[in-house]
Amino acid sequence: MNLEHASSITSETSGELSSAAEACNRRKRKRVAPPEAPGGAKRSKGRSPSLSVPPDRLQRAIGASELTALLHYAALGRAGGVRRPSWCRLRRQRRVTAVNVVIVEGLTQTHFYKHYLALRHLRTSYTTRVTFTPSPGDLASGIFSGEVLRTGAASLHQPLGGRLKALMTHPVITKFGTQRRGLTAYVLTEEEMIKRRYPVKGLPGFEGFVCTDCADCVTDSSPLYGIDCEMVHTERGYELARVSLVDSDGSCLLDDLVKPQNRILNYLTRFSGITKAMLRPITTSLRDVQVKLGKLLPSNAVLVGHSLESDLVALKLIHRHVMDTSLLYRRDFGQRFKLKVLAEVVLQRQIQTEDKTGHNPVEDAVAALELAQYFIKMGPSQVVERHREELWGYTTVDEAADCEPEAKPSLRFADVLQTLGRSVAYMGRRSDLPLDPSNQQWHNSDKALVASFRGRTGCPFLSVLKFSSLSARPRSEPLADARALRDMCVAFAGPLPAGVSEREVRRLFGRCGAVRSLRLLSSPVTVHAEVEFELLEGAMLALKVLNGLHVHGQPIKVQRPVNASLLDLDLTLDALMRDATNARRLYAARSRLSARANGPAPARANGAPRPDRLSEEAVRETFGRFGPVEGVVLAAGRGKRARHAHIQFQAPADREAALGSSEDLRKEKYLVCPSLTPPHLPSWVATTTSSSGEEEGGEERPPGHAGSQDQEMDLLLGKLDRRLRKLLRSLPEGTLSVVVLPGDASAQGLCLMEVKQ
Repeated sequence: MNLEHASSITSETSGELSSAAEACNRRKRKRVAPPEAPGGAKRSKGRSPSLSVPPDRLQRAIGASELTALLHYAALGRAGGVRRPSWCRLRRQRRVTAVNVVIVEGLTQTHFYKHYLALRHLRTSYTTRVTFTPSPGDLASGIFSGEVLRTGAASLHQPLGGRLKALMTHPVITKFGTQRRGLTAYVLTEEEMIKRRYPVKGLPGFEGFVCTDCADCVTDSSPLYGIDCEMVHTERGYELARVSLVDSDGSCLLDDLVKPQNRILNYLTRFSGITKAMLRPITTSLRDVQVKLGKLLPSNAVLVGHSLESDLVALKLIHRHVMDTSLLYRRDFGQRFKLKVLAEVVLQRQIQTEDKTGHNPVEDAVAALELAQYFIKMGPSQVVERHREELWGYTTVDEAADCEPEAKPSLRFADVLQTLGRSVAYMGRRSDLPLDPSNQQWHNSDKALVASFRGRTGCPFLSVLKFSSLSARPRSEPLADARALRDMCVAFAGPLPAGVSEREVRRLFGRCGAVRSLRLLSSPVTVHAEVEFELLEGAMLALKVLNGLHVHGQPIKVQRPVNASLLDLDLTLDALMRDATNARRLYAARSRLSARANGPAPARANGAPRPDRLSEEAVRETFGRFGPVEGVVLAAGRGKRARHAHIQFQAPADREAALGSSEDLRKEKYLVCPSLTPPHLPSWVATTTSSSGEEEGGEERPPGHAGSQDQEMDLLLGKLDRRLRKLLRSLPEGTLSVVVLPGDASAQGLCLMEVKQ
């Protein structure tokens, strides 16, 4: 990637400061016009920075790379040569006074919405939310060490004093030395596997994983096996869809498609190469693949892969002897090369090319295998000597050179900011960070951390705070948390007429919203239905319009389930309804419901559109009379055309006018209610379910256990919320404040953002 020297940033910034100083002097003398911003653009008085996410990007999760791109732009802007991030809009970036990031370890998006009422400050003060994909590395370290990508920059060079100095300070040599050794020198130790979050027997989070039949140790003559997996995104997270295994000669031993256990939300075809048609006839399960691998791998096998921990997690497999090519060809501060880059530079081979649909796991497994074999054959010193410029971006010179080239500044984010004279700070639990210890403060408690930050004489320009008190607390059962949230979308109906079919019930409740699942509950006397909707609004409308409806001449009752997790449901729904992200949004369903649901559907002419189908034009025409409509998001059931929509008005009063005309809209075959599901969630159910791959349900919990555990968590999160409120109040105006709930293997995280006004 092309990067420019940090010294040019310094000169540009100096020029900006000089221009600002001259403008300030002119204003003191004449007091006529406000000063011009650098670049000649007029600054509008009294306008603060603002942050938003476009509607077409709002429901896509972001990761660490997208977050750091925002932080780089907020801190340096276009004046510093940094591109504007594509996934969000930061307006008036030059007025950002500071950047503050809080990482709350041990919390997920599921926790946020399950304990929504306890987090009053977070839900009211931060109006921009996006789902956050858990990062495999340390997020704080990645923020400080991420390289600033600059437009039109020169090639990155990092000349060092001499050949020996260059070699001895190189990350590969620092780790493995200069001598060529056998493969056992590069097999990860158990400590390294734990640090890199590999599945290890006995560690929490890997219960139910299958252990291979491994020998206690391996030798330099042990066989290498390359492996690679492709995943798809299901309602429980990322699940295995294809696995490939090759032997030491590169011959393919296994290349199987795998049927995920859960409903697929995204086939990720661009990366995985998997399509719906490919998986339709497949019956191979994850368990089948685990059995095959157990038979194919000898006890002394060494598995080779690139970022292999993600493949083993997808396989739910524990293997003691592994070699990771992303850690062989290592970089500074935990960064990793892409397999595509290593194959092109080291093997002189093109893989994962754009003319192919998705990655080929056999090709990737062979590439990882050959990269490991090459590293073992050549040794660390030769690998660095041969590829130092193409991979690590610098050349070395002999000690006898007449003059030593001047070292150019680092382009790490923290280093660039310090070069510009801007302070950086880390506060929290002790971590291995690429930051001078003088810029770190270690605290064992969140309370002491907040008190120390508020007691500082000045706020650092970039501050990263890590709250760790909740990470040490025993986690609640992920399935129980997910079940509690899904219960919010459930409605019970009955008694239903004898002989009623599941299809009839699904069609009836589908008028209110997309139905995720339906169960008919039969007793010797009556039949009832348990209906689970995709969205909260579906259950709310069902209670509102279907309760008391006559089905085949028999009235039915629609009600919520009754359990401890729903005692505060009305309060939670009311808070979601009044959430700032929903203040201008309305949910509408197209329906032909009448007081009686029995009888055949009215006939329609051939080719005529179904009267209960929605189009954006029709929605805008119907609801535009209440006020300007900013956007319409159509929601459809599985594989069906849209029958429900979220409508965003320009003003909250327009939404209230539409709600006040609900009876008139019902005559036009529209059912309406306030929006409840936050706009960044495509589905309340799918986004909050567990990604552990386990079946729902499980053993009965002891009475009162879940309730007491939830109450304890509410108290802890209430304390956390108050501390975050104090922290936000202590930040200067114009600070970009980011709170990250990083998530884990069982649930997605959440990123909350706001510019303090």
